[in-house]
Amino acid sequence: MAAKTRPVLVVSRYDPDPPRVLVLYVPVTSEDRESGYEVKMPKLSFLRLEGVVNVQGIGSLPVRRLERRLGILPAPIMVQVKQALRFALDLD
Repeated sequence: MAAKTRPVLVVSRYDPDPPRVLVLYVPVTSEDRESGYEVKMPKLSFLRLEGVVNVQGIGSLPVRRLERRLGILPAPIMVQVKQALRFALDLD
């Protein structure tokens, strides 16, 4: 990946005492491939462009790598992200 700052959506559950100092995230991108692994987002005030959350790109990173909080996604979008994660991970 290019060595530049990119927006991500943290999808980790809140854990006040995690065994590792990692968060799970999915990338936010402006490239929409219209797949079941993506959730469309409206134009949000804290992002330059409209975009999608790509759950197929799930990953983890140390909390210290997070630079700043940009904002909060609307609840209906988070519901769609959870559904897409269930689809991607084949969870019931």
